Amino acid sequence: MKKILILTAGFGEGHNSAARGIRDALGQVAPDAAVECRDLFAEAFGRLNEIARRAYLVGINRAPGVWSTIYSWIDQRPDFRRGLRWFFRVRQRLSTIIRRDRPDVIVSVYPPYPHFLDELYGPANGSKPKRVVCVTDSITINSIWYRCSTDYFLLANEQTADLLVRAGIDRGLIRVFGFPVSPRFAALGSSPIRPSGPPWRILQMINAGQSSASSLARWLARIPNTELTVTVGRDENVRRAVESIRDAAAQKFTIIGWTTELPQLLASHHILVSKAGGATVQEAIAAACPMIINQVVPGQEEGNAQLITQTNSGAVSLSNDEVIATLTRAFADDGKLLREWSANIARISRPAASLEIAKFLLGL
Repeated sequence: MKKILILTAGFGEGHNSAARGIRDALGQVAPDAAVECRDLFAEAFGRLNEIARRAYLVGINRAPGVWSTIYSWIDQRPDFRRGLRWFFRVRQRLSTIIRRDRPDVIVSVYPPYPHFLDELYGPANGSKPKRVVCVTDSITINSIWYRCSTDYFLLANEQTADLLVRAGIDRGLIRVFGFPVSPRFAALGSSPIRPSGPPWRILQMINAGQSSASSLARWLARIPNTELTVTVGRDENVRRAVESIRDAAAQKFTIIGWTTELPQLLASHHILVSKAGGATVQEAIAAACPMIINQVVPGQEEGNAQLITQTNSGAVSLSNDEVIATLTRAFADDGKLLREWSANIARISRPAASLEIAKFLLGL
């Protein structure tokens, strides 16, 4: 029986989303495999980790300049091990799990873990357990992701593969499968549920810590010949703010809390308005849903935004006025620009990526 350990952390939803996608795909492809998905930072530090996670969310949304400085400092570190020495409890926990469970494959979707493995066991050399790094960002990725040893890097696109090669990574270590979104995205391919024309369906996703984004709903609800859906997650303050906007709006819209139906939501809407999070952008691509990005966290999300603009699969509009103007252009002439974006994003869509990754891991 194949044993696979997936290592994640709650600092950015992209990591957990990738971990769940790989876990669920393995469960679908090989139900008998022993698959564990662990957040060792949460396990080792408990309440302190939750405080740090919340501080991270506040920082990237309210003080992006400060976070940009921190991100650049991490990227330029000459030795990551010295900076990670404070997380010795995570390293010890990881050592205990490997010694006890003896996994065949270890998949890291959060960048510190490969450095812990290097410190514990030395460079990866193809021996058991196999080490795999699944990079959750695109194009502009922090060097902490790849300045480690591993048997394979799993990447979302060729643009990111080119960056790693330019940084000196052996092309033989790189595999491009796409981002491991939920395997439910692959199941949607045979049954399109997005209407061919107007009214245009707009999906606004408000992410954790994005409380100021709720005001945009007021303007989105005023666009003629559209139907608006707003997701607010588990944030009750954001829900109340959006509900007050809906109650006062002449054109009512739908509000959805935390949901497991994101694949269906993206597949049934014509366009997404949200921040350039790694998971958000890749899920929009998987559902072939063009995107207007209204927030970009410096450093880690810049490449995600570039992926959308470079492939002409949407646009970046960083103010409410710009978002409305861009949507107006997209819907003009019977949605000519929107249809162009839709055709382009469909070309780069890889909704079965997690299933391909699962088969690859099982074959190691």
